[in-house]
Amino acid sequence: MLSDLVVVDLTRALAGPHAGMMLGDLVARVIKVETPAGGDESRSWGPPFVGPEDSPESTYFMSCNRNKESVTADLKSEAGKEFLERLVEKADVLMENFRTGVMDRLGFSVQRLHEINPRLVILSITGFGHDGPEGGRAGYDQIAQGEAGLMSITGPSPEEPTRVGVPIADLLAGMNGAYGVLAALHERQHTGRGRVVRSSLLASVVGVHAFQGTRWTVAEEVPHGAGNHHPSIAPYGLFHTADAPIQIACGNENQWHALSGLLGIDDDRFATNRSRVGHREDLVAAMERALAADDAEPWLAKLAESGIPAGKVRSIDEVYGWDQTRSQGLLIDVHHSSLGSLQLPGPSLRFDDNAYSGAREKHLAPPLLGEHDESVRAWLDEQA
Repeated sequence: MLSDLVVVDLTRALAGPHAGMMLGDLVARVIKVETPAGGDESRSWGPPFVGPEDSPESTYFMSCNRNKESVTADLKSEAGKEFLERLVEKADVLMENFRTGVMDRLGFSVQRLHEINPRLVILSITGFGHDGPEGGRAGYDQIAQGEAGLMSITGPSPEEPTRVGVPIADLLAGMNGAYGVLAALHERQHTGRGRVVRSSLLASVVGVHAFQGTRWTVAEEVPHGAGNHHPSIAPYGLFHTADAPIQIACGNENQWHALSGLLGIDDDRFATNRSRVGHREDLVAAMERALAADDAEPWLAKLAESGIPAGKVRSIDEVYGWDQTRSQGLLIDVHHSSLGSLQLPGPSLRFDDNAYSGAREKHLAPPLLGEHDESVRAWLDEQA
C-alpha cells in the first residue's frame, strides 16, 4: 500500500522504530540508519539473546525492526552527513527521536531538511514534547508511564503503582507517529510540501487516559489503581474458580441478569451497575463463592452458552499457540540472515481477507547491523 514511499529511519530504542516498522509493514521502503559502533542500542538489550555467542542477536531489537534495511553512517562525520543528505533527497519521510536540538547540531534542522527536499515529511518523537518547561528531558518508557499518570491507575492499590507489562508509552508514541505521518503525506498530495509531525511519550499516554482522564477533568475525582476490577463497571474483572482465574465482563443489565441467574445470586445490593460498583467487594466474594463449585473450563462453557463475555488469562506462549491468534496472521515466518528461519509476532492490520496485512506477501526479518550498506549506496548511485 505504501510501496512508492521511502522512509529514512534515524530512530532507535522503541518508539521511533515501532513507527517505522508500521510503515514497513505496509510495504514502505524503510532504510534504518545506525551508528557503525553498535548500532541501535536495543541491539544490546537482553537477555534473551539468540545465535552464536560471538555475535548474538537481541530479541528485543527483533520486536520492532522487521521490514527494514540497515545501513551504517557516522552522522557527526562529513561522509556521514553527505550520505544522509543523499538519502533525504530521495526520501518521502524522515523519522528521528533524538533529544530536542540534536538534529540542529548535526546540521539538519527542519529548515535545512526542507531546503534539501521540500516534500519531506519529518516525524519527531520526544519524551515530554519538543518545547515547554521540560521539553528537553530524556524520555524512557517507565519514566513516562510514571510522569504521565499511568502507573498511578495501574496495580492492586494506590500504594503500589505498577508499570504496564510492555513499554506502552513507547508503543503508543510510535503508533501516533505513524498515524500523523500518513495524515501529512495525504496533505502533501494537495500542497506539494511536507511538514513536521510531532508526538511524545507524555502526549501519547495522556491521550489514552480515556475515562480516567475525565474522572478528574470533569468530575474532579482522582483515579487510583484498583487491581483487576474496572472502577466504573461491575462485575468486570478477574474472578477465581476452583482451579484457575477467569475474566468476566458485564457491560449491560441483560448480561448481569444472565450471570446472576447462572450463579444463583439474588441480592438487592447488586440491582444496578451503580450499586454493584458501590458493593464491589461483596459482589466479588459472592461470585467467587459460586464459581468455586467448578473448574475454569466448564464455567467458560456455561458463560458462553449464556451469552456472558468471559475469557481465560493466557500466558504468552499460550497466546502464540492459540489457533485464533494464528488465524489472524499474528505470527509470521521470516528468514534471518544469520539465524535462519524464525517466527515473529505479526502486524495488527489486515485488509479484506489478506492474511499478510497491508498486501505485503513476504515479510523481511530484522536486519543485521549494516546488512544493506552496499545495496542502499548502490541504489543512491543509480538515482544520481
